[in-house]
Amino acid sequence: MIRLIRDDRGMALILTILIISLIVALTLQFNTSMRSNLQAAANLRDGIKLGCIARSGFNCALAVLHEDVSSGNVDTLHEPWAYARIFSENSTSLFTEGRFTVDITDLSGKIQLNKLVDEDGNYNNSQKNLFMQFLKSSEFGLDPEEVENIIDAIKDWIDADNETTRFGAEDAYYQVLEKPYPCKNAPIEFLEELLFVRGITKELFYGSGKKPGISQYFSHHGNGKININTADLLIVRSLSDDIDQERAEDMVAYRENEENDLSDFKWYKNVPGMADVSIPDSLLTTSSTYFEITSEGFKGSMSKKIEATMERKEKTLQVLSWKIF
Repeated sequence: MIRLIRDDRGMALILTILIISLIVALTLQFNTSMRSNLQAAANLRDGIKLGCIARSGFNCALAVLHEDVSSGNVDTLHEPWAYARIFSENSTSLFTEGRFTVDITDLSGKIQLNKLVDEDGNYNNSQKNLFMQFLKSSEFGLDPEEVENIIDAIKDWIDADNETTRFGAEDAYYQVLEKPYPCKNAPIEFLEELLFVRGITKELFYGSGKKPGISQYFSHHGNGKININTADLLIVRSLSDDIDQERAEDMVAYRENEENDLSDFKWYKNVPGMADVSIPDSLLTTSSTYFEITSEGFKGSMSKKIEATMERKEKTLQVLSWKIF
């Protein structure tokens, strides 16, 4: 009788290969996991560094505004806060790696949205005229009918009632949209709300190509008075029907001359050819109440930004909003 002898060497080889393959796979997985953890730790470290760099820029800007608070009530573009970007040029010397850019914007030099409507829910006429002049600017490409419709729609978005103002829009319009939502009927809390208002497109809000966006000229903070010393040329041009591009440029040139006294908002009458021009006193001031600080930290290709809105009350500064991203 022939006895069969089993040979297990082939099976042992297969098991050995399987075990080695499993070890290799686990090693590769462990290596990948370690690399991911190291990258995550590095990103966390860099994120913390970027946050500190951005906060350093914010603190520099805050120090400048604190100094400005004690220097007087007249605010112009000749003051240190208006040159905050100079700090950015020297920021690399403050850190072993990284830098920041910082900017301070005077929100009191912008058109203040919520003042379009008075406490009774009616139009504030001087503000309405300002809105009309501004939106009629050729830069935005709107026809007179579109301008009136948009202003009515903004009023309806802000006022407390649900009654449609002429060519405006209330719930009856917004609730039948493909993606319905209610009309707010309350003051605007952030500029992007305008994108929900009938007639305001992303192109109009953000701008496109050579067309500017209206968002850069508006603020939802303010007492309705525009600082004539810091307002953009386009807003200066919108202060009166009698101010054309040439006169607006003359006004800007006048206030750029540091020898001219800008403490009284009626300085515009000293500009050649402006003696007969009248701007409602209720629209103007030379003192600013609201500022926005933007500070962005950089490290390599990474960045982190801080945006904060400040209110000046007497001789103190208060943070109204704070956003880091």
